[in-house]
Amino acid sequence: MLQEHAKIVQFITLAGEVTGRKKLQKMVYIAKKMNFPYQEKYQFHMFGPYSEELTLRVEELCNMDFISEKMEDKGSYVQYTYACTEEGRQFLSTMSTHHENLDQCIDRLNIKSSRFLEMVSTLLYFDYLPREEQIEKLHVVKGKLNFSETEIEEAFAFVEDLQAVITC
Repeated sequence: MLQEHAKIVQFITLAGEVTGRKKLQKMVYIAKKMNFPYQEKYQFHMFGPYSEELTLRVEELCNMDFISEKMEDKGSYVQYTYACTEEGRQFLSTMSTHHENLDQCIDRLNIKSSRFLEMVSTLLYFDYLPREEQIEKLHVVKGKLNFSETEIEEAFAFVEDLQAVITC
């Protein structure tokens, strides 16, 4: 029953910490698109793919003291940072959640900005379309972010790199 919760605790543990709710959403979505077994359902939202299930699961994990949520007032916004607690590590030791190459995937995701991950996750959301149509969709739904051709090419290269790492 708590297997899906354990996957999120493991994700955050492997990351060390994740700074930002949006970033966590995008990281888990991209890992899911890389065929890691995350069950959260996603729909397109203001900041790209979003899972209400993930939001609720993270809230539950915070309430169970398996992960910590540190809130920092940045003036015009609040930034959240997530990390695994000692209780979370003990919980993980009772569950089998190992997935080969997940740590390498998370390491690559966690060093990227949430803006970059928002672009990557949006492109992946439309991955059923040909590349040019994915780019068109990105410009339509994320026009205000003004992604350059160079950034978009970096995003596609990043996805290819992730796929190569995972299939090693």
